[in-house]
Amino acid sequence: MIFLRYESFRGFLKLYPVTSALISANLIMFILTMLNGGSTNPETLYRFGALYPPLMDGMSDMWRLVGAMFLHAGFDHLLFNMFALVVFAPPLERVFGSMRYGIFYFLCGIAGSVLSLTMLANVLSVGASGAIYGFYGAYLYLILFRKQALDPSSRKTIQIILGIGIVYSIIVPQVNIWGHLGGFIAGFLLFPSFIRRLKKPPQSG
Repeated sequence: MIFLRYESFRGFLKLYPVTSALISANLIMFILTMLNGGSTNPETLYRFGALYPPLMDGMSDMWRLVGAMFLHAGFDHLLFNMFALVVFAPPLERVFGSMRYGIFYFLCGIAGSVLSLTMLANVLSVGASGAIYGFYGAYLYLILFRKQALDPSSRKTIQIILGIGIVYSIIVPQVNIWGHLGGFIAGFLLFPSFIRRLKKPPQSG
């Protein structure tokens, strides 16, 4: 089962340095927003990098495509996404290698930001969900085209995750479905180009 974590905290940091850095960056940004007006305050979120088309000024605001990935509107939003990073990111970092994994993460997140920016003209958007749904897209590719690389329990878990992710995106209010979709499509399409090795089911250690 590739999603079970057996490492100590120190072992996790050593084995998954990029995932650890991403979680740390998200936590730091959350604390900063809390100390500067609140993590649900639209003005604070925009000041720290949220996407909001009516106020954005062309190329000078393109940094927000990345900046918005490290902001979260409330503790529950942060908790959900950081849980997803802890559970679903490590297998991909191990398979891709840390550098490729980091690039994959940012490309999926940016794809989610771009589609969100395109489709939601008057909505403020934040969150790491685009990148995380990129993981889901990668796992969908695995169970469709490389299922021999996964043990049965992992395949079943992925199917459940995908089902929950789809339902969550559709029925939960204020969820940025376009950001999710952009990341998901990017993850699915990019995965075969990023894969380094998948000759046998990955083992958690």
